Amino acid sequence: MRSLLTYVGSITLLGHGMVHLLGTAVYFELADVAEFPYKTTLLGSAVNVGDVGMRVFGVLWAVAAFGFVAGAGALLTDWGRWPLLVGAVAVFSLALTVLDYTVAYAGIVVNLGILVAVVYSQFI
Repeated sequence: MRSLLTYVGSITLLGHGMVHLLGTAVYFELADVAEFPYKTTLLGSAVNVGDVGMRVFGVLWAVAAFGFVAGAGALLTDWGRWPLLVGAVAVFSLALTVLDYTVAYAGIVVNLGILVAVVYSQFI
C-alpha cells in the first residue's frame, strides 16, 4: 500500500510542478491560456507589479516547479528528508498561489492537500 501511495504522491507532485511551469509560460507571455490570462497585477488586482514584476513572479513559479519535480524524485527514492523538501516547496507554492488567488485558487487547495499528506505520512 505504501508503494501505491508513493507513486500517487509522486505523480501529484509532478503534475503540480507542470502546472507551475504553465504559470511560468503565461507570466513570460510564452503561452496564451484562457483560464490563466496574463496580467500585471497580484492580490486580486490590488498590487500592480508591472511586466518586470510578473517576469520575476514567473521565475518564482519555475523555482516551485523544479522544487516539486525534485520532491517527486525524493519521494520515489525514499530520501529521508523528502517531507522537509516537499513541505517547504508546498509552503512556497502556497504563498505564490495566494498572491495570484484569482486564477490560482485551485493551487491553494492542492498545496494544502500536499501539506496534509506530508504531515499524515509521518504518522503511517
